[in-house]
Amino acid sequence: MLSQEPIEWPDEIEVLVDRLEKEAAERDLSREERAVMDVYETVPVLESEDCLHEFWQSGVDHQRVINSFDLVGAATLVDPLNASRWCETRSEDRNDYTETESEYLATIEEELPAGMDELVDLLLEFIEEELG
Repeated sequence: MLSQEPIEWPDEIEVLVDRLEKEAAERDLSREERAVMDVYETVPVLESEDCLHEFWQSGVDHQRVINSFDLVGAATLVDPLNASRWCETRSEDRNDYTETESEYLATIEEELPAGMDELVDLLLEFIEEELG
């Protein structure tokens, strides 16, 4: 994902995320609110050099995050996340992958930019419909 510019979130999403971060300390977020937070918090990982490997090595609830992307309508990101699930059982060092595994992971990661391009619009639409 190195070649893509990082997502710039519109103010509407930034303000909502700030509010939800504060409220999360006082109450459980709804499933829809949690989905917004999961997507927002996962994007920097997917934009990193080790994107899918780093996602699977992170301590997040992977299935919940994948379900969150699905809930907001980001199927083009759900597929590569699911396809790279095997990375979850790998060591923390991406250099431990075989050449075949590295090539396969690189092929999966090629699908991410298309999904990232539409993510802002999908998230704004989801917020309007579900949280509006």
